[in-house]
Amino acid sequence: MNYEEILDHIFFCTEKKNVSDILLSPNLPPALRISGELRYISEDKLSADDITALLHLTMNDYQKNYYAQNLELDYAYNHQGNRRYRINAFTTINGAAAAFRKISAAIPTVEEIAAPEIIVNLAKQEHGLILLTGPTGSGKSTTLAAIIEYINQNYAKHIITIEDPVEYVFHSKKSIINQRQLESNTRSFPVALKSALREDPDVIMVGEMRDPETIRLALTAAETGHLVLSTLHTNTAHESINRIVDVFPEGARKLAVSLLSSSLLGVVSQRLVKSKVGDGRVPLHEVLVATNAVKNLIKEGQVSQIFSMMQVGSKFGMITLQDSIKQALSRGLVDHEEVAPLIVEN
Repeated sequence: MNYEEILDHIFFCTEKKNVSDILLSPNLPPALRISGELRYISEDKLSADDITALLHLTMNDYQKNYYAQNLELDYAYNHQGNRRYRINAFTTINGAAAAFRKISAAIPTVEEIAAPEIIVNLAKQEHGLILLTGPTGSGKSTTLAAIIEYINQNYAKHIITIEDPVEYVFHSKKSIINQRQLESNTRSFPVALKSALREDPDVIMVGEMRDPETIRLALTAAETGHLVLSTLHTNTAHESINRIVDVFPEGARKLAVSLLSSSLLGVVSQRLVKSKVGDGRVPLHEVLVATNAVKNLIKEGQVSQIFSMMQVGSKFGMITLQDSIKQALSRGLVDHEEVAPLIVEN
């Protein structure tokens, strides 16, 4: 079996419109996710050994050894220099498996991803924390990249990114951008964040808020004069507040609340749903803007009241998911049946 030809064919199939992911599962054919739906690309099944051989074509020696020892690995791969993928190699009860996320070579603009205007306004701030949230596959990384590129095109800033792995590769324009990848360029998010504070940054992008130390350092950086952008796997904007605080042990939560209430700029939560027109997907946004009133609610531990404030906060740029759904329906962008599971009846 010629694995290089098989890999080339699999990657060739990703050139189809609206393909976002490839799934390689043992004893099944390769599958593509197209506009959110899975489709097999052939009837030929791949064994676990086949998948391991294909993965080895995308790995260096260090990555091969790491995967063998740890049974899973996140990394980025450039295929023939013109197509980039984020790969998660993992192991199932039947052997090797993998998920490939296609990354566009061109970094999208905030206009191209239909980002609300408030996101651009938040990105213009000198310091504070901006969080992008949503379930896996909701486009958080793409929105984050669009914000970084907006700053890169419009402001002379020093931007440091800390990622696992590096997805979009930026080219410095008005800004200077230095990208760091976990394992190959730094040992951990906390180590890289501590170092970043001594590297004269204006903007710090942290790929994901994973642990108390990373969150504490990110909050501290945001409070001490840096614009910090990061992501969380939460489903709603206001839920993100509780998620951050709950990560900390009981004795450290008071400090976490203080740091968060003083540094937060906003939270953008998003979903992607199938478009009514064509084969693409439409972004739905929920936006929490950290007004003084919102910060006071965080400080006083009254997070449950934040959603009510979002419902009446449109003048500040706040958007609820329900409002975003209504706008998409009224503009004929989505079918009601596609968004029905997300609609909350009053």
